[in-house]
Amino acid sequence: MTGSHAGSRSGPDAGHGELTADNTQAVDRALEAMRAGDPVLVHDAADREGETDLIYHADAVTPEAVARLRNDAGGLVCTALSHEVAEAFDLPFFEESVDHPATRNHDLGYDERSSFSLTVNHHDTYTGITDADRSLTIRELGAAAGAPERTEFATNFRVPGHVHLLKAAPELLTQREGHTELGIALAEAADLPPAVVVCEMLDDETGGALSPVDARAYADRNGFVYLEGREILEQLG
Repeated sequence: MTGSHAGSRSGPDAGHGELTADNTQAVDRALEAMRAGDPVLVHDAADREGETDLIYHADAVTPEAVARLRNDAGGLVCTALSHEVAEAFDLPFFEESVDHPATRNHDLGYDERSSFSLTVNHHDTYTGITDADRSLTIRELGAAAGAPERTEFATNFRVPGHVHLLKAAPELLTQREGHTELGIALAEAADLPPAVVVCEMLDDETGGALSPVDARAYADRNGFVYLEGREILEQLG
């Protein structure tokens, strides 16, 4: 089940407000959690996607973590890479790699473009979709991001696959404020390879995005750090 039964909802702006002394320390606690292999929750902004993503560093994604992502979050499990790492692996934005009319003339509403790149499986996986297979692919992506100069991407990974890759903006948070960039900024600030897993948290009752109130309640129940995107922007942007 998702965290959809966490309590009452008070609209898309729930969870926003003035920064408190505790909130100013939230980014530091998130960095400590990421270094420890624990997930963090990040709400981007009510006037953007208005979604909270469950985020792990790629190195920490075990089969149990994949199970949490698909059961407790419920959105699309994606691995975000920094622009530099994606470029080292010759990974394009998806819309640039496919010659089809459907890739053109988009109006996303929340941003100028999508961060989606290719989909991959590690060569040692079978179908690629199981918790064990996806966790292997993700951890290997994390290892590759830590040593791109020593990684033959096409030797280790195959396309298409079951892990969606996201390619961060070249200038990160100064250029784009999506979960891709927010997650990579946290990884870099934690001195970890620039590869994170992001997955949107959905509400079982409404079918929409989990509200900030319920996302924060889920974080509290599980001892996870909850962050507003603006907190990351203020400290790391």
